[in-house]
Amino acid sequence: MCGRFTNRYTWRELHALYMLSVGFPQSNFRPRYNIAPTQIAPVVRLEDGTREIAFLKWGLVPSWAKDANGGAKLINARAETVADKPAYKNAFQRRRCLVIADGFYEWKKESAKAKQPYFITLKDNAPFAFAGLFEHWKPNDVSDLIETFTIITTTANELIAPLHDRMPVILAPDNWPRWLGEGAGPVAPDRLKAMLAPFPAGRMTAWPVTKAVGNVKNDDPSLVQAV
Repeated sequence: MCGRFTNRYTWRELHALYMLSVGFPQSNFRPRYNIAPTQIAPVVRLEDGTREIAFLKWGLVPSWAKDANGGAKLINARAETVADKPAYKNAFQRRRCLVIADGFYEWKKESAKAKQPYFITLKDNAPFAFAGLFEHWKPNDVSDLIETFTIITTTANELIAPLHDRMPVILAPDNWPRWLGEGAGPVAPDRLKAMLAPFPAGRMTAWPVTKAVGNVKNDDPSLVQAV
């Protein structure tokens, strides 16, 4: 699974990296070092053929859900079943997004009672994004839409396997246009599924970090420093 991640980009870096044509007030954007489920986080999606930033709640609520209570359980979607499972099927076909990230955390079990958190990122600060899906949900008695997202996970590569058997699907920039559905016509499901593979371990790195990351109230640069 992927239960915590970071987005340490400045707005200027983000705007250039994702080639955004839609502006956003820089004063409303800040780096994040401990994004947790049910919190609001930025994603990139297509709106009328143009890339835009949207701030959505982490934990997908399907459009047909009776209430929003199940969103916290749907923070991740398995790559093996995402195209067929009812909670994700429609979003996989029509509402794919890039979850903005530059690293994530995983916990290694060291004893029956102790776990050591690790920060995981790409070597040389290479840019990437998680493969995500988003959904719209509208309560019967409220006019405003609630927008949510989930992160797709796949089997762990050789670097992540000692920590966990799953990892988020990491997309390099050259895969972003296809995942978003840019260009003429829909992308074939098989081509999309082929993108949901483990990222090469040789291009990644990891190091142990403070256990303070386990508290969602902590959100500062010290969380990603090696210990």
